[in-house]
Amino acid sequence: MQASQQLNKGKIFFSASHHQRFVAGGVFLAMAAFFGVFALTGHYKINLWPFPCGFKQRYNLPCPTCGVTTSVTAFARGKIAESFYAQPAAALLCCVLAISTILALFISVSGIYFSFLDRLFEIKIKYLIIALAIIAAAGWAFTLIRAIAENRQG
Repeated sequence: MQASQQLNKGKIFFSASHHQRFVAGGVFLAMAAFFGVFALTGHYKINLWPFPCGFKQRYNLPCPTCGVTTSVTAFARGKIAESFYAQPAAALLCCVLAISTILALFISVSGIYFSFLDRLFEIKIKYLIIALAIIAAAGWAFTLIRAIAENRQG
């Protein structure tokens, strides 16, 4: 291994290229718009999904996506505990998105790029989809357990 490669191996961060800063700025703006739309819909009580859930109507149980919009809206309005109560999987994904948004803002403004991001982007899509499916299934299991418990009490 060359000496220059050995020196760069241990670096935690380095200067971001113009392209990396531009992409980070775009990610920040997109995520800020995403959370902004949900914050506005929560503030003005706009229903983004006006149709009733067919799964819930038929089986009297929440579907895998029941509570996602409510959770994201609560998260965008700063009500983190309410967001986790509505749909834990969506709240967890919102936490990841919020951290990504803050990191993107930092990279675009400061020009400092973290080396762990390169390793993070090397993750295969297959593993990402499996992880998202596990998170969604766990969130659905939580909402199912809560709905069954509420149906037995009421």
